[in-house]
Amino acid sequence: MKIYLSAAIRGGRSLQANYQAINEYLQENGHTVLTHHVASANVTEIEETMSDKEIYTQDIDWLDECDVLIAEVSIPSLGVGYEIAYTLGFDKPVLGLYEENRVISAMIAGNTSEKLTLRSYESIPKLFLHIRTFLSSLD
Repeated sequence: MKIYLSAAIRGGRSLQANYQAINEYLQENGHTVLTHHVASANVTEIEETMSDKEIYTQDIDWLDECDVLIAEVSIPSLGVGYEIAYTLGFDKPVLGLYEENRVISAMIAGNTSEKLTLRSYESIPKLFLHIRTFLSSLD
């Protein structure tokens, strides 16, 4: 399955280890992560070599190509919100994951789309369980 991994970049990188864990889990389970660079500790350096327009065009192409979007939404991010809305607009499934103690955007939490699944987690194993359950529900 082609997966678009979405997570805060300019909004803050304090959960980068979680992003990396998600990326590795998906790849180890045979999925293609189109945006694997999002999990990288040096993603901001990677993006500095590109213009905003190049980033936008590249990301839209990947959103069009993906089968599903998995977003870590604990850290508020305009880009992540945009990617979720864009993907839902094409009726593709979206999984939003957030740390149990976080309050997430009302625009995400209040969204009633049947294509949006939100799950909180308190540990990496729980995070993996949510991903596995979500992806298996799509088969």
